[in-house]
Amino acid sequence: MLIDTHCHLYKEYYEDIDSIIKLSKENNVMYYINNGCDAKSNIEVLESVEKYSNVYGALGIHPENVSNYTLDDIKFIEDNLNNPKIVAIGEIGLDYHYSKENKSEQIKLLELQLELAEKYDMPVIIHSRDATEDTINTLKKYKVKGVIHSFSGSLETARIYIKMGYLLGINGVVTFKNCNLKDTLKEVPIEKIILETDSPYLTPVPYRGKQNNPSHILDIAKYISKVYDLSLEEVASITTDNVKKLYTKIN
Repeated sequence: MLIDTHCHLYKEYYEDIDSIIKLSKENNVMYYINNGCDAKSNIEVLESVEKYSNVYGALGIHPENVSNYTLDDIKFIEDNLNNPKIVAIGEIGLDYHYSKENKSEQIKLLELQLELAEKYDMPVIIHSRDATEDTINTLKKYKVKGVIHSFSGSLETARIYIKMGYLLGINGVVTFKNCNLKDTLKEVPIEKIILETDSPYLTPVPYRGKQNNPSHILDIAKYISKVYDLSLEEVASITTDNVKKLYTKIN
């Protein structure tokens, strides 16, 4: 059994989510964590966890939406954390790739959500792009645990996050030709990673150029089995166990 711990199953991306889930099940991808990123998608996440027995959710405001969120949006997240199928606060974090001028606003938004995570003992799903130092320094202020989504950093950075109690979310990026992540992972225990697609983005080789979907967790798991010299069954078992230890609502 495989789990896609990070996808965006929104109607704007997929005309037929039922067929996506059916296809994924055929590839032994049995559970999915649908990640919100703004007020609209957070509502859709809640609808999806209600509709599908094997879809779980995370609610959060993505740093790219820092200019148009309201405190009501944060309250909405807080009010729905008691939902038995909401397993984390995410996707949240810092992204300086397109704009560094709003760093302080991004950090404030992240801290608002980390405060919720600490208050309600909820895991977090962290997006960090071109913002490693500020991400680490901000996370250190709070007693929280979770996942560094779409990790592709250095071994030194990986060790810092792991020491802080975070797992590394590994997706199709690891299969990219010029990516050094596979070399980093050889020095990271497999017990410290979980698998994700970030669908509809970051489609793994050999499907690059096509829309990603959770069925491709199987392809990522096959690649990871080669990195760690383990069987596919061992990779599936270990990474699923890692997920369930972090997200205790998944059973």
